[in-house]
Amino acid sequence: MSMNSRTITRALAALALSSSLASGALAQKSAPQPVPIVDRVPEPEDRPLPAPMVLEVDATDVARAIFRVKQTIPVEAGKPLTLLYPQWLPGKHGPRGALAEMTGLKVRAGGKLLEWTRDPVEVYAFHVDTPAGTKSVDVEFQFTSPVRESEGRIVVTPAMMNVQWEQVSLYPAGHFTRAIEVKPSITLPSGWTGVAALDGGKITGDRIDYATTSYETLVDSPMFAGPHYRKWDLGNKVMLNVWADEAKYLDAKPEHIAAHKALVDEALILFGSKHFDRYEFLLALTDELGGIGLEHHRSSENSRETDYFEGWADNGSERGLLPHELIHSWNGKFRRPAEMWTANYSTPMRDNLLWVYEGQTSYWDIVLAARSGLQSKEMVLAEWAKYAGFYAEQPGRDWRSVEDTTHDPIFGARKPKPFASQARGEDYYNEGSLVWLAADMTIRELSKNTRSLDDFAKSFFGVRDADWGVLTYDFDEVVRTLNAVQPYDWASFLDSKLRKPGQAAPLTGFEKGGYRLVWKEEPNIFDKERMKEGGGTDMTHSLGLTLDKEGKVTSVMWNGPAFKADIVNGTKILSVGGLAFSKDRLTEAVTVAKDGKTAIRLIVERNKRFEQIDIAYSGGLRYPHLESVGKSETAIDRLLAPRRTTK
Repeated sequence: MSMNSRTITRALAALALSSSLASGALAQKSAPQPVPIVDRVPEPEDRPLPAPMVLEVDATDVARAIFRVKQTIPVEAGKPLTLLYPQWLPGKHGPRGALAEMTGLKVRAGGKLLEWTRDPVEVYAFHVDTPAGTKSVDVEFQFTSPVRESEGRIVVTPAMMNVQWEQVSLYPAGHFTRAIEVKPSITLPSGWTGVAALDGGKITGDRIDYATTSYETLVDSPMFAGPHYRKWDLGNKVMLNVWADEAKYLDAKPEHIAAHKALVDEALILFGSKHFDRYEFLLALTDELGGIGLEHHRSSENSRETDYFEGWADNGSERGLLPHELIHSWNGKFRRPAEMWTANYSTPMRDNLLWVYEGQTSYWDIVLAARSGLQSKEMVLAEWAKYAGFYAEQPGRDWRSVEDTTHDPIFGARKPKPFASQARGEDYYNEGSLVWLAADMTIRELSKNTRSLDDFAKSFFGVRDADWGVLTYDFDEVVRTLNAVQPYDWASFLDSKLRKPGQAAPLTGFEKGGYRLVWKEEPNIFDKERMKEGGGTDMTHSLGLTLDKEGKVTSVMWNGPAFKADIVNGTKILSVGGLAFSKDRLTEAVTVAKDGKTAIRLIVERNKRFEQIDIAYSGGLRYPHLESVGKSETAIDRLLAPRRTTK
């Protein structure tokens, strides 16, 4: 065939194909069908293993922050072995398992290396090919904890470590975690003291061997360890254990310890019961270890800055954390929403009732901090004022309910948001606190001050003294208990304030309690202390932004003056009115602009671009305060007064 003939043939073929496609005769669209998901991970059952697991943790590699783990795990005859790494952890309210840091997994039986396969759906699950007759497997791996903040929370420093057992252990699928027995041990660096709320600790050299316990209890019993350590007996079988970067930070005065003792006394008076045989406050005073505030049934797991004792007079705003975690022994650990209790650490939690679990805990931590003297009455009122002021002007409440924010830790993963005031975050904590204040003041009003939320606390959380299991509840039980304390339409009260968007800020508790929200040019004591501590500037209710000490914007109020001037997070203010940025210059510029004639002129930098911005704002400085309505003692004053007998 000649070249011209081939060209003509191709042209005719292309024309024919074009005609066919145009008519649809040969048009095709591939349409696959989904590959079925095969669930290979056994469902948990409430049955024990043939024998306890053995867990050995070597925590001596402080320089590289590596934990080396060895486990012996029993194998059930005739059943496949699937090992799970914990994913959904109580108290974290979302899937926070540190699987990315687990390395070097090897499984052996009788000294022979076995093959394992990660489940492609449940990636925290490892299927192990065990030979017939295998009675146990030996497991080893390393937990390579972060060595810089960009990798995650620092849990090991040269002076301290925080051991979370779920990070350094695996467990077999097919069992409730409470039914899995484990005998744990840990080897610490020489000269270090470690404390965990585990029983039977036997110290041999640098190694601690604990008595056999359940895997559920193990995971709920973290450890702090370090060379600089002190402890104080707070009475009622409660100990305050404190570690610090340096020994000098452990110099607590008698009045500091007395306030912690008073906290324990006030908690026991409030609830009228104990759901622990002993309780260990675990507190790290550090600038190096990553911050944490996590609840456990028989311990806390907390960190504060090194000046916790040393700067006592200037850090009252920070002392609400320990009350919060202690209260969780009753609310969150003993009483827990039914949909948040799970049989193992692979089952997702449903967080809807976190406004009880965390919200009412946030209410009581303020109340008990005041009653015990850990925080002054002025400080806790200022903290409530901060929340009241923010929610009074928060735009995001228009579209999103408080209960919807309970799902935020699952999908938001607690990362920063571009416009948090519009997106909303985990508002079930602080707005939940205001709702429970409104409930308390409503009970007092209807009962003519014969009953209060204290009665609910005893009836709901104080039952079954000495029971340190888990007693679950649902929305209806919360309503029934409230009605037993004081008849009212509590279902509608809670539903409207917590489950519906577009609600006004819950300020009725202040109004019924004898206080009102007012605005002043001076920050309240809580805001003032927080700004001093961090060096930043909070102008949320004036310019609609907050800044760090370098002048970089850290938050912007949706539809506020800064927002309307196209300022976003990360923008850096370089100058104010033609002079280099300082907090005082910005404060002065906002004050001067009250005349309505002077714009606030800024030079800002964003993404290496510089811009002049003039903000036409004349509202002056605005900070929220709570102000007593009358001269006599109010219901809120009575709420915050000590219950214990004081001299």
